[in-house]
Amino acid sequence: MTPDERRVVSPWNIANVLTVVRLALVPFFVICLFMPGTGWRFAALAVFAVASFTDHLDGELARRYHLVTDFGKIADPIADKALTGAALVSLSVLGELHWWVTIMILGREIGITLLRLVLIRHAVIPASYGGKVKTVLQIAAIVLYILPGVPDPIRWVAMGAAAVVTVVTGADYVVRAIRLRQVAKQARAGEP
Repeated sequence: MTPDERRVVSPWNIANVLTVVRLALVPFFVICLFMPGTGWRFAALAVFAVASFTDHLDGELARRYHLVTDFGKIADPIADKALTGAALVSLSVLGELHWWVTIMILGREIGITLLRLVLIRHAVIPASYGGKVKTVLQIAAIVLYILPGVPDPIRWVAMGAAAVVTVVTGADYVVRAIRLRQVAKQARAGEP
């Protein structure tokens, strides 16, 4: 076993702190989004952009400096879902995004989060490449909805692409979870 494999990583590292900061930015984003005026809309966009950037940065730091923790594997997707969920619900409350889109995306996100929590005693399934693409598409679509003056057809296409990838990656995650569960059952059956 190498020294790096034996090293215990504290959950209080810069990557996890950035994840917590992202969670803390969510209420500020929502407040800015509901305030009237274009200036507030741009403020909401700025807060959303900073929070979204922390998603990329915390993952990069965790991988580069070997700061990956079980806390981060769970907290990071929860922070992502809190940010995107708050944006989708807020945009629907404001009448700018159809509720069915918000309900479909949040249903997938909540379902997968619950599935992760159920599976945590067996293993933590890290985000897949498709999950990362889904996050980028959701963020891009939300930015287009927040940004004043973007033509509706462009917003619809972007959100449609995000919704399709969200559903497909959700199905993939369920398949991976079923396989993990089967492997765990087989491992238990083989124990003396």
